[in-house]
Amino acid sequence: MLNIFDRQSKSSTYCDAVNRRSFLQIGSLGAAGLGLGDLFRQEAAAGVTNSHKAVIMIYCCGGPPHQDMYDLKPDAPSEVRGELNPIKTNVPGIEICELMPKMAGMMDKLVPIRTMSDCQSGHTGFQCFTGNRPNNEPAGGWPHVGSVASHFKGPVHEGVPPFVSLCYTTQHTPYNKPKAGFLGLGHSSFRPSGPGKGDLTLNGITTERLGDRRGLLTAFDRFRRQWDSSGQMQGMDAFSRRAMGILTSADLFNALDVSSEDPKLVERYGSDDATKPKGDGAPRVPQNFLIARRLVEAGVRVVTVNYSFWDWHGGNFDNARQELPVFDQGISALVQDLHDRGMSDDVTVVAWGEFGRTPKINDKGGRDHWPRVSCALLAGGGMRTGQVLGATDRQAGEPWIDR
Repeated sequence: MLNIFDRQSKSSTYCDAVNRRSFLQIGSLGAAGLGLGDLFRQEAAAGVTNSHKAVIMIYCCGGPPHQDMYDLKPDAPSEVRGELNPIKTNVPGIEICELMPKMAGMMDKLVPIRTMSDCQSGHTGFQCFTGNRPNNEPAGGWPHVGSVASHFKGPVHEGVPPFVSLCYTTQHTPYNKPKAGFLGLGHSSFRPSGPGKGDLTLNGITTERLGDRRGLLTAFDRFRRQWDSSGQMQGMDAFSRRAMGILTSADLFNALDVSSEDPKLVERYGSDDATKPKGDGAPRVPQNFLIARRLVEAGVRVVTVNYSFWDWHGGNFDNARQELPVFDQGISALVQDLHDRGMSDDVTVVAWGEFGRTPKINDKGGRDHWPRVSCALLAGGGMRTGQVLGATDRQAGEPWIDR
C-alpha cells in the first residue's frame, strides 16, 4: 500500500522503529484518506442513491521528478538542487517550480502531496490503478479503481459507461492497461481511443436489427457460461448491456467530440503531438483532460488518462523545460474549468506517477528511479485545498519524520 506521511500529530513507534507522526494509507485511490468504500457509505448515510461523484486520474508514465515540481530544495547541494528554482504561489508559504506559474497562481485550489512513499520500483501503473503492489494477487487479480466504481455504483445511465480509459497502450507500455481483475470483464474500462471512436456509431444498422443480434449473442453467451470454469464470463451480461446502451445512445460519442466547445476554452487546455508516445510512455495530449471533463459531465464515474513520458534518466532539466509548461497549462485549465462549471465539489482530480526520482543527479544529467518518496497532486472532490501534505528531508530523499 502507498503511504502519505504527515507531521501534524504524534503517534507511537511502529515495529520498524520509525516514529511516524501520522500517515494515511491509500487503497484503490483513497487519496486524502477517503476511499471509494468510504465515499459510498457517506452517500448512503446521506440518502444519496444515484450521486454522480467522479474521479479523473492522470497517470504520469515513468515517474515525475518530485524535487523539480512540488518539492524543490534550493538550499541543498548543487548535485541535488539542480537547475530549477522555486516560485511563490497564491498561498503564503507554499512554493513550487518556476516552470508551473499557472498552478502557482491557483494553489488555493490544489493540494500537492510531497510524501507518497512505499512505492514499487518498476515501471508499472498497477499500484496507482489498484492501490496494491503487482504481486501476490488474489485469483483473477486486483481490480482497477474504475472497475470498483463500476461494480458498486454502476452507470449513471445506460448510454454512458461508468469507467472510461483514455490510456494509450502499445507493446512498449503494457503497464498502462487498466484491468477489472476478480470483478470480471463486465467491469472493464471502455476504451474509445484512436480508431475505436468509429465503433460508437451503428453505421446503418437499425436498432431492431441490433436487438436481433443481441438475442443471438445472449444465446451463445448462455452456452459459453455453462462451459466456462474461470468465472470471467459472469461479468459479460453487464458488459453486453452497457455495450448495447452505448451503441444506441449518442451521449458518449458527443462527449468525445470537443468541436462543440468554445474554441477559447479548447485553446486554454493547450495542445501537443497526439500521434506518437513520448519515449515508451504515452502521448502528451492535454486535450484529453478536456475530454475527461466532458466524459464526467456525460455521466462517467472514473476516467483515467495516461500522460506523456517522465522517465528522465538523462537530460532531466531540458525535459522539464519542455514538459512542465504544457502540463501546467493543461492541469490548471482542467481545475479551473471544473470550478467554473460548479463541478469541483463532486469531481476529484489526481495526477501522479509510479515512483519518485533520485535526489542526486546522475552523470547524464538525469534522475533515476526512487521508490522511497514521490509526489502527487490533488484537486476538487470537496477537499480542503490550498495546503501541502507532508514534507521531506533536506535532499527530498525521505519523508521528514520527527524521531
